[in-house]
Amino acid sequence: MCMVSQMPKYASLDGTFGALADPTRRRILQLVSTGPASISELARPIGIALPTVLEHVRILEETRLLTTEKVGRVRKCRLGPERLDEAQQWIETFRMWERRLDALDHYISTRTGRRS
Repeated sequence: MCMVSQMPKYASLDGTFGALADPTRRRILQLVSTGPASISELARPIGIALPTVLEHVRILEETRLLTTEKVGRVRKCRLGPERLDEAQQWIETFRMWERRLDALDHYISTRTGRRS
């Protein structure tokens, strides 16, 4: 029996990719990538109500993609310190295999005289 589904090193990836699956949350991350922004500064360009933005921000905070800090009466949002590091590491494992398979294909092509 194969137990492929268990990857404890990347246990929080489900939440990360789930958060990134929503276009509004991706837009929020895009907006704060240029610097901190308040909840109302995020709501304006997206065109959604403040409670809806707050819900998206909460999800992004839970996945550590975003952090918030209350400054007076304003809640400022920033990219999380870990940002997309864990997701990038996970994706990079597949890129490593892609490079290895490309190199193997090139090797086989040169040995058999066919062009890739």
